[in-house]
Amino acid sequence: MKIGILGGGIIGLSSAYYLNKAGHQVTVIDQSDLEVTCSTGNAGMIVPSHLIPLASPGMISKGIRWMFNSTSPFYVKPRWSGDLLKWGYHFYKHANKEHVAKASIALKEISMLSKSMYQQWASELPFDFEYNERGLLMLYQTKETEHEEREMSRFANQHGVEAHILSSEEVQQLEPHVKVTTRGGVFFPNDAHLTPHLLISRLIRYLREQGVEFKTKTLLTDFVIENQKIKMVVTNSENLSFDEVVLATGSWSGVIGKKLQLNMPMQAGKGYSFNASIESTIQIPSIFLEARVAVTPMGGSIRFGGTMEIAGVNHTINMNRVKGIVDSIPAYYPEMNIRMPEQQEVWHGLRPCSPDGLPYIGKSKQIQNLTIATGHAMLGLSLGAGTGKLVQQLIAHDQTSISMEGFDPERYN
Repeated sequence: MKIGILGGGIIGLSSAYYLNKAGHQVTVIDQSDLEVTCSTGNAGMIVPSHLIPLASPGMISKGIRWMFNSTSPFYVKPRWSGDLLKWGYHFYKHANKEHVAKASIALKEISMLSKSMYQQWASELPFDFEYNERGLLMLYQTKETEHEEREMSRFANQHGVEAHILSSEEVQQLEPHVKVTTRGGVFFPNDAHLTPHLLISRLIRYLREQGVEFKTKTLLTDFVIENQKIKMVVTNSENLSFDEVVLATGSWSGVIGKKLQLNMPMQAGKGYSFNASIESTIQIPSIFLEARVAVTPMGGSIRFGGTMEIAGVNHTINMNRVKGIVDSIPAYYPEMNIRMPEQQEVWHGLRPCSPDGLPYIGKSKQIQNLTIATGHAMLGLSLGAGTGKLVQQLIAHDQTSISMEGFDPERYN
């Protein structure tokens, strides 16, 4: 079949990989040049440990508290927006234990599937993207966070995700080359990490060699729908016809979905990152829990990333948020001397956040030749390879590798 994939981030590229492998004629359409996307500057973590959705008990009170701090890790910009109000209402409805119990099962299944796909890629693809399985350290400094993480580690172990509670001395033993200041931590030995810009650039080159066509700097403007099918994808340069269409447009999916009469509540969660080259480096990726900062070794440097800024689809860089990341580093790694980066050194990406913390993945019931794969929030890279495999299975009408019940893309229609 001729298949058009709308969106060239990790979700679109993974879908292209599996659909091309299945023998389809694939075209990827993206509004950017694919040099810098939400998939290139993230923390590069593959995290089956992340079982708890963004919509969870306590997030609303924390969010309100953080809103009044310009360097805080989470911020919702107050603005009059019907879409934001609806999103907030659905977030509020899902921030409860019952939702977490159901969502964690779905997130675990897709996370484990995706990790197994990345393992295959690392052994089979003819290029290196620095895939490593060294685990993940969750570092905490307060008694309150320690209590939360001990509960979280019990929850993870109950769900078959191995987690170990560590003392501050045991944390330091895992990081012999860097002084670590912490009350303790939780170690997830089965998490992994990779270098995202290497994966994305080399995967694009590989897909081109395999015959996948790329239409970059191409703006999607509309659709022609006939008999419950997308007859034409309308862009700023040409009209394109496909047998099947995959919607993987990230933070723009909510707006684009409206053109198809689909209700997919979505907010863009802006995150920032920067790289620092330092001689003594960490061995294991870590997350500063109180500061919500992710730290990942990548080649000869370390990537620091964080913040969740719900402020609409825009590309403004708030350097106060970046300062919050920088200021948190010496509290955990006191001997790291990391300077404040210049604005041009800071990457930012817009993460597509659904209000219940679960992605939208599945065949549309309203439009027969549409498959949706979006809304992965901070787990886009982590769930990317698995989502691509599921997209291929859905289009082939094969039995999917996992249950798709929690990911229904039309659950808000």
